[in-house]
Amino acid sequence: MSHVTSIGLDVHARSVAACAFNLYTGEAARRSFGADAGEIAAWIKGFEDPKAVYESGPTGFALCRELRALGVDCVVGAVSKMQRPAADRRRKNDRRDAAFLARLLAARNVVEVWVPPLEAESARDLSRALDDAREDLRRARQRLSKFLLRRGHAFDEVDALGRRKGAWTRAFWRWAEGLRPNDAAAASAFDHYAACVRCAESDKRALERRVLSEARSDRWRAVVGALSCIKGIDAVTAFCLATEAGCFSRFATAGAYASWLGLTPSEHSSGEREARGGITKTGNAASRRALVEAAWHYASCSPRPKAAPAGYEVAPQVKGRADDATARLARRHGALRAAGKRPCVANVAVARELACWVWEIGRRAEGTLG
Repeated sequence: MSHVTSIGLDVHARSVAACAFNLYTGEAARRSFGADAGEIAAWIKGFEDPKAVYESGPTGFALCRELRALGVDCVVGAVSKMQRPAADRRRKNDRRDAAFLARLLAARNVVEVWVPPLEAESARDLSRALDDAREDLRRARQRLSKFLLRRGHAFDEVDALGRRKGAWTRAFWRWAEGLRPNDAAAASAFDHYAACVRCAESDKRALERRVLSEARSDRWRAVVGALSCIKGIDAVTAFCLATEAGCFSRFATAGAYASWLGLTPSEHSSGEREARGGITKTGNAASRRALVEAAWHYASCSPRPKAAPAGYEVAPQVKGRADDATARLARRHGALRAAGKRPCVANVAVARELACWVWEIGRRAEGTLG
């Protein structure tokens, strides 16, 4: 038994409800706190061999790190793995939530969330900021283009060969600026939408440069360089995969990593009836989206190896496995399409296998897999 007293913490932005439960005596103690970790730690240390837990969520890992620094054994429980009794669903409050967590911990029924080092979490936040910047740019462009469309304008210029020019190029901006309304109110709206697009483009470029710089740091260089040897994965995508995972060695198998991504098939079987459906999508959304997007490259790319990324040193055995992954996935995508699978189904299947290759190559780059 690793602990005697189980401490459940229901953590909010400015308050914490706590419940201490001793499995052997059945005694329970409750307390409410502010956001001061020192006060919480002093109360927890007053119990026999305590261990604390709180739910994963928007409060992050800050309290867990502070309590650990103060000598308290604290973990973060995966809220997606916690099953509440049906009778308690209409009787929810902070006091009950803290007691529920304490009982789960006492029963050893808490699935612990990996708490990343502060360096890994900072890099992950940078990657997510770039993802947010991409989404902001997409929305800003959508608003401007639909503003022009409502006024009867759609970009339709063609080049000398009759091919339609792409949007958001210099030609597009010359065309759009020539359509600035004469009405003062509409002109103000146009200026606002255009400024949002230009600011979003600038923010995205700045974050991309910062990500590429961070990817070359000692902490991430080896893994990013190794993953970038796989077709469909560039340095930015590799940095996303590396930072979201933190370290690939924390996943015992490739299947465990794919499950963490939500790329495993769902199932609803009972008795003699077996029913499997689409992927669960219950996992890390950022990595799953990156892998699904990368998998689309195998619909048209060749199985030939990809050149090693410039500026990165990749071990020959790691580069060889990346080349094997490229050849295997290109053949796999073609075989699925030849078997009559729908493009989306084939692509997700390739993405799931790509995740397994990413796990292996990531571990080889970390030096945790022979």
